[in-house]
Amino acid sequence: MNFLAALSFLTVIPLPRRREVSPEQVGKSLVYFPVVGIIIGLILAGLYWLLRLILPSAVVSGLLLIFLVVLTGGLHLDGFVDTCDAIAGHKPPEARRQIMRDSRAGALGMVGVCCLLIVKYVSLNSVPESLMMATLGLMPVVSRWVMVYAIFAHPYARSSGLGKVFKEMASRRRFVVATLIAVAVAIALARLPGLIIMLGVWVIAAAMAAYLKGKFSGLTGDTYGAMNEVAEVSVLILVCLLAYNQ
Repeated sequence: MNFLAALSFLTVIPLPRRREVSPEQVGKSLVYFPVVGIIIGLILAGLYWLLRLILPSAVVSGLLLIFLVVLTGGLHLDGFVDTCDAIAGHKPPEARRQIMRDSRAGALGMVGVCCLLIVKYVSLNSVPESLMMATLGLMPVVSRWVMVYAIFAHPYARSSGLGKVFKEMASRRRFVVATLIAVAVAIALARLPGLIIMLGVWVIAAAMAAYLKGKFSGLTGDTYGAMNEVAEVSVLILVCLLAYNQ
């Protein structure tokens, strides 16, 4: 049940009708975030294998990114947009958190998401063909693990909300299990380079978390989504960095 809660929360994959999931089950589901990342990666890899037979690589890269947004319901991109809007200007943390609650997208959020998607597209299209399958598998696993890390290691900024439920259920054991899953996948897909990429993404995530904590006096659900998006593009850039510098 906890796995299905994670799959339902992180994707739009239709699931068999089941009884209502409790907030506690939703919170406990974070241990399965990297497992959901594996499923997303397998779907992306399968789609890539089919599309590359009939379309040029640039078109395939664009379609893969669109499919990823659709598959996740745009959940993390929405968090990225809200986070970009809220960090602008000189405002107290409470005012920034209030901006996040506004469903309207501001100018900085739109500029930020356009820049993110451009870099993500260019980076994905620059990944060597021989590494594409491994990259498509590694990217969603590491990025979902980053959210588990952010939830476990950093304070939550709000007094209520779904993110608070995740924070309360983020035990050390669940974090360790999620980390072991992500490490196992990184080794299986890319061996030592996979671990190097995961370590590099963690450094970027830790720096980003420290910056966001200063802005919001903690992290929120939107910042978790923003960190997932930055982690995805970081994986792609690091793969290109290692590949083109041998």
